[in-house]
Amino acid sequence: MVRKESETALKCSLGLFDATAISVGAIIGGGIFVVIGIAADLAGSALLVSMVLAAVIATFTALSFAELTAWQPVEGSVYEYARQLISPFAGFLAGWMWLLSNTFTGAAVALGFAYYFTAMIPALPSKVVAAVVCIAFTVLNFIGARQSALLNNILVTAKVLILFFFIILGACYMSPANFTPFEPLNAGVLYGACFIFFAYIGFARVAVIAEEIKDAKRNVPRAMLLSLGLSTLIYVLVGAVAVGLVGAAKLAASNSPLAEAISATGSVVGLQIVAFGGLLATASVLLTSILGVSRMAYSMARRGDMPQAFAKLHRKFCTPYYAIAIVGTLMTALVLLVDLTRVVALSTFATLFYYALTNTAAFKLKTEPRRYSRLIPAVGLSTCLALLAFTLFAAAQAWVIGIICLTAGALYYGARDMLQKKL
Repeated sequence: MVRKESETALKCSLGLFDATAISVGAIIGGGIFVVIGIAADLAGSALLVSMVLAAVIATFTALSFAELTAWQPVEGSVYEYARQLISPFAGFLAGWMWLLSNTFTGAAVALGFAYYFTAMIPALPSKVVAAVVCIAFTVLNFIGARQSALLNNILVTAKVLILFFFIILGACYMSPANFTPFEPLNAGVLYGACFIFFAYIGFARVAVIAEEIKDAKRNVPRAMLLSLGLSTLIYVLVGAVAVGLVGAAKLAASNSPLAEAISATGSVVGLQIVAFGGLLATASVLLTSILGVSRMAYSMARRGDMPQAFAKLHRKFCTPYYAIAIVGTLMTALVLLVDLTRVVALSTFATLFYYALTNTAAFKLKTEPRRYSRLIPAVGLSTCLALLAFTLFAAAQAWVIGIICLTAGALYYGARDMLQKKL
């Protein structure tokens, strides 16, 4: 009975639009509604330069992912590529860090959703709202990737339209004086690019569910590059309008920089619409987080690196229901019981760690002909290592938490290996 259930195949049910929307949903989250203020504080009115620079850095790693997914579109992406092309241990650590960082980030995003929601309905406790939305999205993921993708398509379309509304309305009230002084060669532009980079990191989310994408060898690479291109366009336009409305200093001083910017138009309705965009943005990131984490757990379980229960697929829905249930339960517990403000620093270290392994795997790939020169993953690896070095000075806490999690993963891997040898 268990054998038949575990051999049920994942449904290949998602098209190019679905795949692109999943990555756009993961990229355009709370980051553009918050990180833009942090970057404006560093880069000043040259914020746009930081955004373009961050997009260029992200593109090198995106091209490495495109090379690898065109070679082998497989559930688990970075875990599988590091495992096959570097070593099983490297693959395990990549998957382990991916699981931890995205689980905690998903819980943090659920709290972000709750804060936006309770701002509209103050009587509701934010942690309870966060827990309820975690449970609701867990159930939706349980029913099927197609159903989750349909809701994500709606959320992504709505939040992109809201951001274009922000761009169009705000463009009518921009002041050229807010772009002075414009100093694109300032060192702050580089620091700003490092922070903006983390607003782009969701582009590879679709690679984790590659086996559920139709014509994956073509559509997964396309979806990643399309989502990165669309997000860059939106980020640059939003950044230009935000600076033009209130200037970099006011954006930097606000916890809700886009709301601060649109308030300069004097439109109360516009302010409410932008705030609603923040709600949709966090919802779509949470939805794709549960989808991605459960698929990574499923992929690792197939290889024996996680408990076998995670690899079981539901007979009717063809979803890894144990993995989804455990991920959803864990996220729900985290939002209710844990202070996530420090733990989320893990995502900074972890993302750069497994992206560095992705670029290494792409560099080592020996299939011919290659889509891109080996120079692409070499530059991608160099930029990831440079950003890792930057975080050591800018956010030492991320390194401390990251190394603790890596050590825990190595101990788990060693204990599991010893146990398997005894058996």
